[in-house]
Amino acid sequence: MKIPHAPPAPPATEPKPPVQGRFIPREELGHFEAWAPGALSENGPAAPGRPGNGQATRAAPGSMGTLHAARQTGYEEGYRDGLAALEGFKQSFANQTTAQVGALLQSVGVQLDALQQALASALVDTATQLARQVVRSELGARPELIAEVAKQALEALMLSARHITLRLHADDQPLVAQGAADVLAARGARLIADAAVQRGGCVIESDLGRIDASIESRWRRSVASIGSEQSWDARGDAAADAGVANPTAPHAASGVADSSGAADNPAAQADTA
Repeated sequence: MKIPHAPPAPPATEPKPPVQGRFIPREELGHFEAWAPGALSENGPAAPGRPGNGQATRAAPGSMGTLHAARQTGYEEGYRDGLAALEGFKQSFANQTTAQVGALLQSVGVQLDALQQALASALVDTATQLARQVVRSELGARPELIAEVAKQALEALMLSARHITLRLHADDQPLVAQGAADVLAARGARLIADAAVQRGGCVIESDLGRIDASIESRWRRSVASIGSEQSWDARGDAAADAGVANPTAPHAASGVADSSGAADNPAAQADTA
């Protein structure tokens, strides 16, 4: 039995050194570029940013134009919205300011009206008090003027009146009897002392009616013409009363010279029976 020969051994070669990685110095590098996965495919999309890529170079200007247009549109819209908001704020502020100024002017007007009313009332009260003092002083100095008041009251009475009675204060009775004797005789009037009638006034009664020529009635009509309601007996000024010779002798000749500014005509106060 023959033993087969072994095949010849391959020629000996020098052993190759093992492959080892190493860093490539910059001096050995000629040209390099960033690698992208698409760079290995012929039909694949080119890596963005690679030089020499015409498609990427053509797309860049369009993208910049779109970005600029969008930015311009956003700016214009924001500017327009800002103007609209500003106009709305200006209108709201103007309305609010107008309302506040209107309310302020209305309040000032109301306060001015109230102040005018208060000043007018104070002026009327002062004038009334001064008039009362002047009239009382005049009555104290010239009590004989009651005769003129009695004459005017009798002249205001109708000629057909009968049973004429003239009531007056007891202190004024002799003054009227002396100063108006001719009128009293012509009308057949009688004088009657009445403590209820203050000095300076009188009340005439007849079959046709009644004439109130008392000092209170004439004073009330006089002060009413200037908007006052103070009565003759409102003696707030004690000094004025103390300066009158007879404190119970007010307004004797109001029908002749009324210091409140209104001449008194007893005829206007004739009362129907």
